Amino acid sequence: MLSLRNRFGVPGVISVIALVFAMLGGAYAASDNSGSGSKASASAKKGPRGPKGPKGPAGPAGAQGPAGPAGAKGDTGAKGDTGSAGAPGDSVTGTPIASGGACGVGVTGVKYTLKTTPTNVCSGKEGPQGEPWTAGGTLPPGETETGNWRAVGFAPEGSNYPLAAISYLIPLAEPSEEVVYLDKAETDASVGSGECEFEASNQEATPVAPPGTLCVFTRGEEAGSFGFIGNSGAQLGDSPGGAFIWLEPGTGVEEFGLGYINMYGTWAVTAAETS
Repeated sequence: MLSLRNRFGVPGVISVIALVFAMLGGAYAASDNSGSGSKASASAKKGPRGPKGPKGPAGPAGAQGPAGPAGAKGDTGAKGDTGSAGAPGDSVTGTPIASGGACGVGVTGVKYTLKTTPTNVCSGKEGPQGEPWTAGGTLPPGETETGNWRAVGFAPEGSNYPLAAISYLIPLAEPSEEVVYLDKAETDASVGSGECEFEASNQEATPVAPPGTLCVFTRGEEAGSFGFIGNSGAQLGDSPGGAFIWLEPGTGVEEFGLGYINMYGTWAVTAAETS
């Protein structure tokens, strides 16, 4: 140490010691890095960037996400301006169609045209008169309807009771102008009379009545179960809807003062002709 100090002096000795420590520290660092397996690498300078490659294909669509919450209701917008009036529309015109034209023989109608498009509207053909005519209507002039009547029972002797009723299926416009009652003998003799006619012996015969007349025919004047006489007379009460027959009873149960009636027949009424 003395010889070094004498040779290099104090500053030189200090420089030598510092150099030794520096060398020892570098050797320790090198040995420590070698033990951990790390490799020293030199720092290279970064080169220029290469060209951009082509765009890759699009990936598959992802799953739809949950719906978001509804937003708050917006404010009402201001009222818009009134639009201008539209152009007037086209009118439909109508032209009568005479019988034998586009609707056929005996049928009339109207041809309606909108712009250049025509449409034929035809009236229906008048159908035949129905039987027994219109419901709620009246018997047409000159037409006849017929029916049957019967009277059975007891009544005080010498009295007149409405024991038989006639109802018209189709009412008359006005009551009959004349009402005619024919007993059994008069009914049998009425055939060919040209007035109220009926053949009592013929079950299929149709009674006949002149216009404006109700004819009541007696087909049977049978005795009752007690063997009493049928009747000794009759009266009628007529209305637009029918008639009642008042019959006078014959001999009956004398101790009770009752007479017996057992009669039946048919009738015909013909509506009056219009003047």
